[in-house]
Amino acid sequence: MRHRRLRLCIGSLLLALAVLLAPISVVATWVNSEVTDTGRYEQTVSPLARDPAVQALVIDRVTDQVVDRIDVRKITDTLADTLAAHHAPRILVDAARSADEQLKGGLRTGVRYAVAKVVKSDAFAKAWDSINREAHTAATNALTGEGGVLEVRGDALTLNVGTVTEELQKQLFGVTLVGAESIPGADKPVVLVRNDHLSEAREAARWLGAVGPWLPVAVVVFAALGIWAAPSRRVGLMAVGIGVGVMMCGLLVALAVMRQICLDALPAAAQSQDAAAAAYDTLTRFLQQAVYAALLAALLTVIAAYLYGPGRGAVAVRSAMAGGADAAGRALARKGLKLGAVGQWLRTHRALTTGVVIGAGGLAVLLWNYPTPASVALVLLLVVVVLAILGVLAAAAGAEQR
Repeated sequence: MRHRRLRLCIGSLLLALAVLLAPISVVATWVNSEVTDTGRYEQTVSPLARDPAVQALVIDRVTDQVVDRIDVRKITDTLADTLAAHHAPRILVDAARSADEQLKGGLRTGVRYAVAKVVKSDAFAKAWDSINREAHTAATNALTGEGGVLEVRGDALTLNVGTVTEELQKQLFGVTLVGAESIPGADKPVVLVRNDHLSEAREAARWLGAVGPWLPVAVVVFAALGIWAAPSRRVGLMAVGIGVGVMMCGLLVALAVMRQICLDALPAAAQSQDAAAAAYDTLTRFLQQAVYAALLAALLTVIAAYLYGPGRGAVAVRSAMAGGADAAGRALARKGLKLGAVGQWLRTHRALTTGVVIGAGGLAVLLWNYPTPASVALVLLLVVVVLAILGVLAAAAGAEQR
């Protein structure tokens, strides 16, 4: 009895550790992939250059910066002095001298058109991807807070507009009113998200990136040992599945709450809100995919553990599947299918082959580079198909023997 209690305590402790570490391992794996995988980081930030809300915000900010650099008063005064020197009518001279706002409005329209043309072009999107690809290292990305188009500065996540202005310089080079050197550069970042705890989150991201490769392994080891030590391994497997599923749901809620906190910290301007929402959703979309994949895997684990139990529904499902396999096997045997020793081995070792196939499916999900709900569903489909084929072949071997 004492040995059983000790085993139960150890198993429960290991299962609890696996469940508690599961969401941390998902986040850590995501952070590690963004930090160490340049291609993954490029895939993460690439859609921002094509997002309408981000494009609109960048166009407005860059246009304002360009127009603010132009000395409209100097232009109107020069024009008025030139007209006066050529003995133009007084009314024209006065009109030229007072045309500041009209000229500024015209310049804003023209500059905005040029900026929008650049921002919405394929060349800008490719330049965006190229700069991110070249700038990305373990210490230069949005999660570590140094370099790249996305950068953490203090309590703000900023979007550097250097790629916009560099391309804009090429577009406006040689225009009389705006010299290329007057275009603002990357020293004018656009604030997408502001939060007092952003720097602490960045430090946590660095820590998660360091332990990211090892946490999933630890979760699998703790879960396996906990299931092995549990008095009922089927119950232990169900407990792990339910616990991980609950933690994944909690992580999704946490991501939604964090999104709202980030948006609430920004001005109420609709454009800034839309751009910040697009940036948050884009940056976390791979994390959300991983969470949904883990949630689906946990749900399938619970279902599989239940189907191997003594419940009335589980028994009915198993009976129906066995009956279908037997019917198909007998049909194949009548058609003349002969499996010989292989068929007999499959029939004798059905439990072994079932465990190997299910274990291979779980290992495939664990080793999948970046699992998604679709990849988990694909592995499940393959496992079910292989188990069905093995069941039919074993039934055919039994019919052949009879």
